[in-house]
Amino acid sequence: MQDPWQQFDSLPDPGPPYRDRYPVAMPDGSFLHMPIRPIGVAGLIATQASFPVIHALAGWMAAACRDLRPEVVLGLSTLGHVFAPLLAERLGHSNWVAAGYSRKLWYDEALSVPMRSITTTAERRVWLDPRMLPRLQGRRVLLVDDVISTGSSAVAGLGLLAAAGMRPVGLCVAMIQTRRWEAGWPADIPIVTVCETPRFEQRDGAWLPVG
Repeated sequence: MQDPWQQFDSLPDPGPPYRDRYPVAMPDGSFLHMPIRPIGVAGLIATQASFPVIHALAGWMAAACRDLRPEVVLGLSTLGHVFAPLLAERLGHSNWVAAGYSRKLWYDEALSVPMRSITTTAERRVWLDPRMLPRLQGRRVLLVDDVISTGSSAVAGLGLLAAAGMRPVGLCVAMIQTRRWEAGWPADIPIVTVCETPRFEQRDGAWLPVG
């Protein structure tokens, strides 16, 4: 298997079944071939992607969310931190806000919520620095993450903002990974993205998209 997430190409989608990669279509007609994980999803690990891929995704994310008119970007831990500063810069912002797993001495537990994702087994807490509240309050806040799959991380982001008395104008992700998040996501908060991938089932040593 070649090193994933390093470049786009124009090779046509061979169609199912897939052996170990899924060609994810990009807005410009190119493809990013993402590994299919044993849990049946096409995976993106932003911290392992090449700079050209990350910058292209961030540019497409900025185009996708511009109509939401965000005034400040809040990046979710951890991989949302790869895209959030680039996205904020492309939107013309001078800074961004990072929600993180590390608690500093001056943090307030009231500005934290539990978080779990499909790629980790342990539950952690995500924190918001109380010193960042003036940067967020009264402004149109956009949540940013790498991927939405089950929606647990994104819902934690909603809870974190709710603890600060805020509701975001939307969520921007590089990729929608299946539609398992739909049942628990508020209908009035839009989600914008660059690309979308299905869920897969393994049959006879190959992977088939199943929705």
